[in-house]
Amino acid sequence: MNGIKDRAGADPVKGTAIRATAERVGREGVLLFGGVSALLVAALSLVDVAVGTMTGGNLEALPQTAAERFAQLADSPLLGLYNLDLLNGITTLLFLPALYALYVALSGKGSKLAGLGWGLSLVGAAVFAAGNPALPMLGLSRDYLAASDPALRQSLAAAGEAILARGAHGGAGVFPSFLLPLLANLLLSVAMLKGRRFPPALAWLGLGGNALLGAYLVLVTFAPGVASVATAVAAPGGLMSIAWMVMVGFGLLANRTVNR
Repeated sequence: MNGIKDRAGADPVKGTAIRATAERVGREGVLLFGGVSALLVAALSLVDVAVGTMTGGNLEALPQTAAERFAQLADSPLLGLYNLDLLNGITTLLFLPALYALYVALSGKGSKLAGLGWGLSLVGAAVFAAGNPALPMLGLSRDYLAASDPALRQSLAAAGEAILARGAHGGAGVFPSFLLPLLANLLLSVAMLKGRRFPPALAWLGLGGNALLGAYLVLVTFAPGVASVATAVAAPGGLMSIAWMVMVGFGLLANRTVNR
């Protein structure tokens, strides 16, 4: 390592070339990882849409009490975890490399907005991970079903209700967890318009899809009585967002060769 530094120091031109090559290779690696990340999340989002369609997608049909959630986790663990937003939590975390790659790709014009979007996405992912009820509820469900003492079962059910109050889908407690990633995606879409490294249509697709999902989030959280309207808003928003992820993925892969 010292030998490389000595050679770079002895020949400034060669040292600059080595550093430039290292930066280029690092940038290409970030964009490659980010592109794969975006395509993977798009595929998982399609799985989310398929499962939601097969199960009806009706929030009112979900188990409403902690005891009912425990029963569903016992009967069908995967469905119970899905209904507790475990898949959404996974995709939120897996999408972070794609968002960071977008920030890197947008260095220069639009980079301030991209940096703000990237920072907001980190906060949103942390909030989502901290508040996601899936794994805590799974652990409580096992204790609840194994308990024979009615007082202990009542105590575990109360603990479950407290977790659901903070993180159940459609509740006010989980609102920031979904809102922050959407705002981050919107900021990065605006940065894409300014940065001009991606087609404007791609940026507008991101703006439209994430805005519609934001409207859905507001409706299901604060106006649950208009479920049909919320679903009508969510369907095109979800498909547009998935298309945006796919195009972002391929766009990041294509940007690996820019300025080579």
